[in-house]
Amino acid sequence: MKELSTRLIHTGDARFAAKIAKMKSLPETMPIYHSSVFAFDNIDDVDAIYEKEADGYIYSRIAAPNADAVSEMIASADGGEKAVVFASGMAAITTTILSFVGTGDHIISSNVLYGGVRDFLENELPRFGVEVTFADLAAGDITAYAKPNTKLVYTETISNPLMEVPDLEKLAKSAHENGLKLFVDNTFATSIVVKPLNLGADAVLYSATKYLGGHSDIVAGAVAGKAEIIDRIKKSLVLYGGIASPHDCWLLARSLRTLDLRMKRHSENALKVAKFLEAHPKIERVFYPGLESSPSYERASRQFSSGLYGGMLSVDLKGGEESARKVVNAFESIYLVPSLAGTATTVSWSAKTSHRFFDREERLKAGITDGQLRFSVGLEAVGDIIAELSTAFAAALDKA
Repeated sequence: MKELSTRLIHTGDARFAAKIAKMKSLPETMPIYHSSVFAFDNIDDVDAIYEKEADGYIYSRIAAPNADAVSEMIASADGGEKAVVFASGMAAITTTILSFVGTGDHIISSNVLYGGVRDFLENELPRFGVEVTFADLAAGDITAYAKPNTKLVYTETISNPLMEVPDLEKLAKSAHENGLKLFVDNTFATSIVVKPLNLGADAVLYSATKYLGGHSDIVAGAVAGKAEIIDRIKKSLVLYGGIASPHDCWLLARSLRTLDLRMKRHSENALKVAKFLEAHPKIERVFYPGLESSPSYERASRQFSSGLYGGMLSVDLKGGEESARKVVNAFESIYLVPSLAGTATTVSWSAKTSHRFFDREERLKAGITDGQLRFSVGLEAVGDIIAELSTAFAAALDKA
């Protein structure tokens, strides 16, 4: 008999996993494949997998079971031929863009974006000789901004933090007429609210940390689209190495199984909260595409699933920064969180978090004020959410 140390290493190894795979019973949930590399019985099998003559895995940076499983789920949800997952939303966005541009190229982008993406486009890409034009793309026409070296158009389905909704169908048509690709960040909406690929987008991107994950316990990103688009992005992913871990992929798959239920509740709650806030005397303005007062209401209603406008909204408080500080400090269970889309209602202060490092004049010009708060409306009973908002406003502002 072999020594104990040898038996402990080789008993219950890859051959046992292969044995389970051949059984008549299967695990109810996808196992977590915590393996960085995969074992082979012979060199012929290695050759076959490398040459794509047989299915199999080699090394987890190239491909892995949990990543493939959750990618298949995302592609199905978005109506894409393929999808791929990343270690973060920023990894998904930066890798996707870098897959399609190089020195001397030009990008057209919406002017109001998540701060990290704006920083990448405005400050990082120019170091590599890529020019970016920021413009108001809500109307859906990019012709005035297109150049001979333009490669792609980038926008968000619902902009962060102003909740503006572009005309995606017109934007896709305009981009394609000019020979450009349209990439859409669908993080705030998800495929439950709108499927940008069905409206003509070439790729849909996610910070899967947010609603796709939905429980504030993972960091991940994703991209879905046509096979030729995703294959090109996947090649860059393998090269740059921004892969999602097996455990995060497993958690993401768990969360996606309830995405439709959660997004419907987030949207229903957010609309009721938005209407309450719009009528509140201490609120200057509410930014939510589901309100008839929103400039984006018509576009959102036409493009989005009936009655669903997402769970995100922003408000400008009367009294500006001082009022915002008082209100944030007055909340009891609505925590200040520099992220979004968990099960609980949270608040973020854009000028202090996501857009903290913007030039103040540029931020104000874009409409992101010093006293603007962004709410991620959660899954609680909506009456309780409104009650806490009302109590906090009264405690913080009624005596102001």
